[in-house]
Amino acid sequence: MEDAKILVNIILLILGLSVPCGARDVAASNPTAAAPAAAAAGPAASTDSSGLSAVAGLGVNWGTVTFHPLPTETMVQLLRDNGIKKLKLFDVDHEILTALAGTDIEVMVTLSNGQLAEMGSLDSAKEWVKVNLTRYLDLKGGVNIAYVAVGNEPFLKDYNGTFDNVTFPALKNIQNALNAANYNHIKATIPINADVYYSPDDNPVPSAGVWRDDIADLMDQIVAFYHNNSAPFTVNIYPFLSLYYGKGKFPVDYAFFDGNPNPLMDKGAAYTNVLDANYDTLASVLNKAGYKDMPIIVGEIGWPTDGDSNANVTLAQKFYKGLVKHLAAKKGTPLRPNDQMNVYLFGLIDEEGKSILPGDFERHWGIFSYDGQPKFDLDITGKGGQNTLVGATDVKYLAKQWCVVNPSVTNKTALEENADYACQNADCTSLGNGSSCSSLNDLGQASYAFNSYFQNFNQQNASCHFDGLATLTTKDPSTGSCKFNVQLAPPPPPMAPAPAPGLDSADGPSGSHSGSSSDHGTKSGSVQSALVPIATVVSLLFGLLAYLCLCA
Repeated sequence: MEDAKILVNIILLILGLSVPCGARDVAASNPTAAAPAAAAAGPAASTDSSGLSAVAGLGVNWGTVTFHPLPTETMVQLLRDNGIKKLKLFDVDHEILTALAGTDIEVMVTLSNGQLAEMGSLDSAKEWVKVNLTRYLDLKGGVNIAYVAVGNEPFLKDYNGTFDNVTFPALKNIQNALNAANYNHIKATIPINADVYYSPDDNPVPSAGVWRDDIADLMDQIVAFYHNNSAPFTVNIYPFLSLYYGKGKFPVDYAFFDGNPNPLMDKGAAYTNVLDANYDTLASVLNKAGYKDMPIIVGEIGWPTDGDSNANVTLAQKFYKGLVKHLAAKKGTPLRPNDQMNVYLFGLIDEEGKSILPGDFERHWGIFSYDGQPKFDLDITGKGGQNTLVGATDVKYLAKQWCVVNPSVTNKTALEENADYACQNADCTSLGNGSSCSSLNDLGQASYAFNSYFQNFNQQNASCHFDGLATLTTKDPSTGSCKFNVQLAPPPPPMAPAPAPGLDSADGPSGSHSGSSSDHGTKSGSVQSALVPIATVVSLLFGLLAYLCLCA
């Protein structure tokens, strides 16, 4: 039966119905990663309909490691409806950037860690700028690209120096290529993990901050280059991770912004939250290097809503409310009281395809759920009153049906094995200790696993069988904070263009479009390749279903 299950997955994938959760690297290489030549005209512009405007300095990270994305136009409209004017992307996504043309949303695009070594020469960097920036700057209305993120936390300790020798050359070449193209207003910056600086254990205060020993000389060179090019220093700061890795030793109140009865004192300055303390530790290091006025961007900051006992909607709402209020006050930090903090929330929307190696919470960082609906009330304007997050509109779902455990099940061993199998191919991170569904009994947890698998495979009948242990229901099994989701409806397959007069269809436009792996339209190419053997695949599927029924 295990072989039969695997064959079900293969057939569902051949039909183009879904991609099961799995390798982070495959998911992270956006399914539309390479772009075709940009059209001269941009898309129909989305509109700002809510009248909201996010508090000054507030942006968001839009990660796309998901197998069931909302339409790009819906997501861009979501940004505009919430007055979000600053956006950070983790790649150069053609579909997203094209949709952003004419919106005036400020964008930071990313050169991935895997591309750093390729930018070892100025010529290669010039070509990258031409292919990945010029085409979007030249669109009708243009895309407001303000920054190029060179790598993503390339000096992280866990990388063991893998990118140490290629990151700075890439930074220099990208910025010089931007300058050569007369894009001097676009700045190259390296989003860096806060582990590149620290305060000694015997003097753990911001003013004692220094660079990490193994990278100190390199960091001095990088900040000097920033200074010469008027570029900002970008750092990722995560109060949640301080709490998570603190293992009970980190004071909970210090992660939030409600004040602290026992502030950290440093030369008369009182630090009541870890964001200010971390920010000023960096500022102190920059001061010592001679760059007391260097702009600082917090490239990532956020709080997850599931996957850990401290990752929940209540604490996330508390954190974000405090952060927005902190930004709106425009008081900066003790060391930089006049700074207008610039921060990018992580993140915009949940990503069920992310690796959970750091923790189950990795798939739950969004302020919006998988379907673009806000997880909690939040006034991101910082003005108070009745303003709150606005959800995505015109969202299309699959049928309101769920896959749950058959009430007649008696074989608990088989149930456990099938639930484990489901979780290997779907997202069950809400079932972990302290998570939103951890209180479900064994049958409830198996039902959650079955439904997660069923929805992940777009509600195909063959994906709600599990050796006869599962059944469909139209009664929502959600309970309390534990939500059994209904998946988004997949977009309709694109219509193939009619062949040119006098040509066979194989020689027409669709045939010439589908072969290149560098084509940004590989999504449609996948659909086309699935349609060719459709009769054969359907026959296989029905035969397999018959086999499963006989073996059940």
